[in-house]
Amino acid sequence: MKNVGILGFGVVGSGVAEVIAMNHDKIASHVGEVIQVKRVLDLREFPDSPFASLITHDADEFFGDSDISIVVETIGGARIAYEFTKRALSLGKSVVTSNKELVSTHGVELMQLAEDNGCCYLFEAAVGGGIPIIRPLHRCLAANEIIRIQGIVNGTTNYILSSMRNVGLSYEDALKQAQQKGYAEQNPTADVDGIDAQRKLSILSSIALNGLYVSPDAIHAEGISSISLDDIEFADKIGCSVKLLASFFNRDGGKPSAFVAPFFVSKNELIASVEDAFNMIIVEGNALGEAMFYGQGAGKLPTASAVVGDVLDAALHSGRNPHITKWYVNADEESVIMPYSDVITNVVVKSCASNADSLMQTFSSFDCKVVCDDSSCSAVVVKGISHKEIEEIIASVIDGSWMHYMD
Repeated sequence: MKNVGILGFGVVGSGVAEVIAMNHDKIASHVGEVIQVKRVLDLREFPDSPFASLITHDADEFFGDSDISIVVETIGGARIAYEFTKRALSLGKSVVTSNKELVSTHGVELMQLAEDNGCCYLFEAAVGGGIPIIRPLHRCLAANEIIRIQGIVNGTTNYILSSMRNVGLSYEDALKQAQQKGYAEQNPTADVDGIDAQRKLSILSSIALNGLYVSPDAIHAEGISSISLDDIEFADKIGCSVKLLASFFNRDGGKPSAFVAPFFVSKNELIASVEDAFNMIIVEGNALGEAMFYGQGAGKLPTASAVVGDVLDAALHSGRNPHITKWYVNADEESVIMPYSDVITNVVVKSCASNADSLMQTFSSFDCKVVCDDSSCSAVVVKGISHKEIEEIIASVIDGSWMHYMD
């Protein structure tokens, strides 16, 4: 028998207990022994929960229970969760988490601590929620050099953008609706400013680079708070949808790049049709080509299913890390990824003060084409331009705006 302890009994933590109980026989058959929740550490009482008898408020009682070999951390944040995770790993207890902030900030240290103490630190649910992405990158795609990871990794922002496009809501009203339905926190900053996606991209980039750690602080992040209904309507006019994409590229032997930003995505791309709180992640390998991972990126049971999958892996591979390549910090002082200003990208440039011919002339040294030319505005797609170049041209040459473009 393997005993599990849960840190934090909120949405995901309670979902983990439910999944383990609900699929008790299936899990026991898969692992070859019974998996059960023995204790739950939380400051609150849960008198109506079927797991109420397992609740303890005493951290020493929780960590002092030698029967618990696997700890599920669903507290969130990078303060108390960090201290409790270190405590568990130092005792040789494997830790499973859905906490992307903790993994992206302290992953290097915690993976080393797990290795030093002969246990596991696993985080499948930290990026895609219920979508499997960590294991596929480590196992199924291990024979590939990963040259691109790109996708929708935040369900809150995708729900807001979908509501703006499909219902005609303003950004403010769409955000309010997302909060009412439980898709957005009351303080939505981490989601709408791209911070949540930034942390997830840090994790994906570090895995894609075979453990070379990419700090979230090194990743440029923009959110969606500046997206207006005019942007949504213009996107539709040029055959696009607006999506917040996390993007990692590692091509041509140069430094990799990673950033989070809104995109005009051509409706010819499958990802343009991903609606509401669903996520999609595209992975491109040099041998495989493209693979796509789609599903619910959040939610109680979908996320819990991924967490429990890691619990099973920890039970099956006691004493060794089953699939995570340990991360390490670059020995050189220089950044792992190229500066955002140097990244070459494709953009849509829109101007209400210049006609299409004028825009084409301005960007004549680049691959460009007209996508809109009418009385309201003109717009061109410009390919192969750096962020620095487009910013300088917008600031000094034309009166207009730009957004990344995917086709």
